[in-house]
Amino acid sequence: MANPIPNLFRVPELKEKILFTLFVMFIYRFGAHITVPGVDVGILRQQFGALQGGILGIYDMFVGGGLSRATILALGIMPYISASIMFQLLAAVFPTIEKMQKEGEDGRQKLTQWTRYTTVLLSAVQGFSYAAFLNSTGAVRNPGFIFNLTTTVTLTVGAIFVMWLGEQITERGIGNGMSLLIFFSIIEGFPAAVARTWESFVAGQIQVFAVVMLLVVLVGITAAVVAMTMGARKIPVQIPRKVVGRGRIREGQKSFVPLRVNSAGVMPIIFAQSFIVVPATIAQFAGQTGGFLDTIADIFQPDRAVYHITYGLLIVFFTYFYTAIIFNPVDLAENLKKQGAFVPGVKPGARTAEYIDRVLTRVTLPGSIYLALIALVPFWIFSVFNIQTFFFGGTGLLIVVGVGLDTVQQAQQHLLLRHYDGFMKKGRVKVRGRSRYM
Repeated sequence: MANPIPNLFRVPELKEKILFTLFVMFIYRFGAHITVPGVDVGILRQQFGALQGGILGIYDMFVGGGLSRATILALGIMPYISASIMFQLLAAVFPTIEKMQKEGEDGRQKLTQWTRYTTVLLSAVQGFSYAAFLNSTGAVRNPGFIFNLTTTVTLTVGAIFVMWLGEQITERGIGNGMSLLIFFSIIEGFPAAVARTWESFVAGQIQVFAVVMLLVVLVGITAAVVAMTMGARKIPVQIPRKVVGRGRIREGQKSFVPLRVNSAGVMPIIFAQSFIVVPATIAQFAGQTGGFLDTIADIFQPDRAVYHITYGLLIVFFTYFYTAIIFNPVDLAENLKKQGAFVPGVKPGARTAEYIDRVLTRVTLPGSIYLALIALVPFWIFSVFNIQTFFFGGTGLLIVVGVGLDTVQQAQQHLLLRHYDGFMKKGRVKVRGRSRYM
């Protein structure tokens, strides 16, 4: 398995997952180029150009340019992510929601249904706000109530369709559906970002040293994300000697439980970005002048210190938050106890869970700070060298590298399973000289 790439399409199950994922992505990107009726895209792009350096520019990156083109899928997967974050946060406040999370499959299905209903509500609010924003740009041919109604309904249905596509990828494809939708949306802007950077360099707006720094940041962030994703704290585990079956003895073994420096992956970045863009995006969509919403929009611009501080704190918070969701020290301690394994020097059961939780908390702290710094440093560097290319920003590059790495690891797991299956050729094993089929 030195080079697993040629084997990707040799495993039937993995081949179907990859092809299904690519097919869904094709549908998503095709729909992301269908314009909402009644909008002059040329005028909108002229008006939108002045907003590329703000919150709308970042949101537009997450939806693959859907806002700047006023497409039917302009809201993307962001309403669904916002609804998911909302219920995860509410679980810490309302015992009913927390109980649903622990009820198993039935509870998760009910919570998923509530998340979908909330997504519809958020999509309607954001769709109406975006319709009001389009009216303020002068790009609407026949502004008024009918346009607002049709645009709101169209964008809401589009957001529901994108939510369904993301769920289909998660269930039948490869990788996380929400993350991959954002991944492909960002990737689509790569050629335009390279072209803008080259044009700025040719025009003398960017110096040679700035281009070199850009390449250094690209390579540095990629290496940092890979190192952070692969880094882990290994907790030693001892499996004692045990008698199995009729007098057979299983020798004791030494193993370990890896606790990743960043168990949450790239999800804290996505959660933090989707959370911080909501107030300022609604303010800009509403089109107010001199009001409270305008003040909020001005404070949370990407070049402001308040934005950087809030963004960094949100990343740290969501790193801990998402790690607590996906990693349960109590369940891990119980599984070790059932297997007869134990951590040397720690009593099995509750004490082991407390020990694992304490180590996980300490490991996650530097990992969350490290993740926040990786996300913020490119903002500062690009601000110094006046490089206005959002794809090369810390947020976009972190998501691209993180999601790509997670997806590759899932594909490798499928190949590894098939690799081990090869030990049983044709499903035949020999028992006492006779051939029996499994």
